[in-house]
Amino acid sequence: MPADIVPAGTPDEWLALVRFDAQGLVPVICQDALSGEVLMFAWADREALAHTLRTGRGAYHSRSRGGLWVKGDTSGHVQTVREIRLDCDGDCVLYRVEQDGAACHQHRRSCFSHRVDPDGSVVTDRPVIG
Repeated sequence: MPADIVPAGTPDEWLALVRFDAQGLVPVICQDALSGEVLMFAWADREALAHTLRTGRGAYHSRSRGGLWVKGDTSGHVQTVREIRLDCDGDCVLYRVEQDGAACHQHRRSCFSHRVDPDGSVVTDRPVIG
């Protein structure tokens, strides 16, 4: 094992490194594992992180639904998580995923589909389905 890699141990030990906010949530950035494109941002609680680690599917905490949300359960646009990373402060998580279909609820590849040009004009990506 390379000298800069420190084994974390059990899943519970990894989750102990996460710094959740006062609501018990941590931000999660979801990135395409191959291209590096940022696909979406969401929140996760301990249950969602543990579910993701256990199943390999992108899971989050839905604030509007008040509970666990597994990406693709209703849309069919499943996220297969290839890697989970935690930032240096423990207060942000990165899922590197293989995204099947659209990551965005507006049927776009990425939730970051509105580009603002230097002149202030906005260009929006077309939906990938629909």
